[in-house]
Amino acid sequence: MTDLPPNPYAADLGDREPLDALADTAGRIRELVQCWTAERLEKTYAPGKWSARRILIHLAQTELALTTRARLAATHDRYTAQPFSQDDWIAIDDGTPAGVALDAYTALRRMNVEMWKRLTLEQRNRPFAHPEYGTLTVWWIAAQLAGHDIHHLKQLASIE
Repeated sequence: MTDLPPNPYAADLGDREPLDALADTAGRIRELVQCWTAERLEKTYAPGKWSARRILIHLAQTELALTTRARLAATHDRYTAQPFSQDDWIAIDDGTPAGVALDAYTALRRMNVEMWKRLTLEQRNRPFAHPEYGTLTVWWIAAQLAGHDIHHLKQLASIE
């Protein structure tokens, strides 16, 4: 498919291969934040933005949601994705400690990298519908998720 909508995180991903970024970025995020104090984890990169702890929760939630979407799209004909509000989702898990969110995110990522590696070309290119974005492919999700991680890594790296 050539007429896919632009990846909202394409600038963050740059020319990196999505699978390489997916395999790398979660570990970089873990290295960056694993020794942060509780006080630093509650700091934000800009006024009114999520704290580092909330970003980690968001990363775990996104890892769960988008890879579930990829699995459903890869295995169901005419799949239509269900959109979700990240702000509504963050409220559900807002009390989660940073370490729990980080562990969930990195464990899910390790498993999901194995899934991404094993997808056939047909599965990667399998189209599905998204109510907000139109027709997408399973591999579009991989590129979105890879750029999304890098986007949040940059935010975390700016927190002092």
